[in-house]
Amino acid sequence: EVQLVESGGGLVQAGGSLRLSCATSGFTFDDYAIGWFRRAPGKEREGLSCIRNSDGVTYYTDSNKGRFTVSSDNAKNVVYLQMNSLKHEDTAVYYCAAVKSLVGWKDIVDGIRYGPYVYDDWGEGTQVTVSS
Repeated sequence: EVQLVESGGGLVQAGGSLRLSCATSGFTFDDYAIGWFRRAPGKEREGLSCIRNSDGVTYYTDSNKGRFTVSSDNAKNVVYLQMNSLKHEDTAVYYCAAVKSLVGWKDIVDGIRYGPYVYDDWGEGTQVTVSS
């Protein structure tokens, strides 16, 4: 059974940093890509970034490029999202989701850009609150 568990959220002041973790199990880590998404109150779900676990190739949307960094620890089957220079508008529930790399990198990135239709398995999310 594929499982993803996010952790690392919390309350932080504007300008601060958080590192989110996505612990995975139930699948061959290197065969998958992991995407990070968020949903702010009253807003649509937004894709942020993704990483292909086999080779560490990454993608970021323009909204967080330069502030957020995605990485993976293939020995621990964990993916991280390092978030720096946090703003009040980063307040949201953050989710990680998994997709088989076989679907192709274009579709994996499109799932971040246009809607997570290829991402099959999701975590429950972790709340990030940035105080202004």
